[in-house]
Amino acid sequence: MIKLKRAYQEAEESDGVRVLVDSLWPRGVTKERAAIDWWAKELAPSPELRRWFGHVPARFTEFKERYEAELERKHEALTRLRDLAASQSVTLVYGAKDTEHNQAVVLAGLVAADPVIT
Repeated sequence: MIKLKRAYQEAEESDGVRVLVDSLWPRGVTKERAAIDWWAKELAPSPELRRWFGHVPARFTEFKERYEAELERKHEALTRLRDLAASQSVTLVYGAKDTEHNQAVVLAGLVAADPVIT
C-alpha cells in the first residue's frame, strides 16, 4: 500500500516505511520528527523540472509527463520502491503545500493503482 503525507504532518506507526521524495530537505523539519527511512533523492524531479513547475497547478499535466519521462531512467530506484510497496506499507513524504499537484502524487500513481492520501 502506498500512502502520501506532507513532511509537516506527524509520523505515525501506520505509515510503515517513510520515503522522502524531495531533493531538498523540508524546511524546519528535524530528522527525528520526519522519521524518514529512505531519502530517495534519486526519485525526486530534476532541479530544472522542479523550478519550471513551481507548483503551478496549470502546469501539472505537463509536469507529470516530464517527470514520468525522468523516472523511466531511474529504473533501479523505482524497482526498489515498487518492491517495498509490494511487501509493506509505504508512505511517500513530500514538502509541497499542494496535496494534489506534486511529485509524490505522480510517483504513487506509477507504483500503486490507488494511493491513499492522508
